[in-house]
Amino acid sequence: MNYRFMRLIVFFDLPMQTDKDRREYARFHKFLLKEGFIMMQKSVYTKLVINNVTSLFVRQKVKENLPQDGLIELLEVTENQFSRIEYLVGKGQQTTVESTDRIIEI
Repeated sequence: MNYRFMRLIVFFDLPMQTDKDRREYARFHKFLLKEGFIMMQKSVYTKLVINNVTSLFVRQKVKENLPQDGLIELLEVTENQFSRIEYLVGKGQQTTVESTDRIIEI
């Protein structure tokens, strides 16, 4: 069997105004996790698939489990393309206080 690894990336923007909206969001989120998607960002999930047949199957399952409202986008890229992703991180916040005010002598 010929393996051509692909990445499926799901982007979504779902309403969160009502209890029904939040239930739909939770249902879709749980579906993605159950199907093996991994969260990259809050509304961006990715899954590795081994070939086009598997990709087609997973894409169909996502289409069958869409929430009623909101926007869902599905992108398929090769694993080679995905591996060239650049992670750009800004300067992190420093949460520790650098002073001697908190030193306790015993």
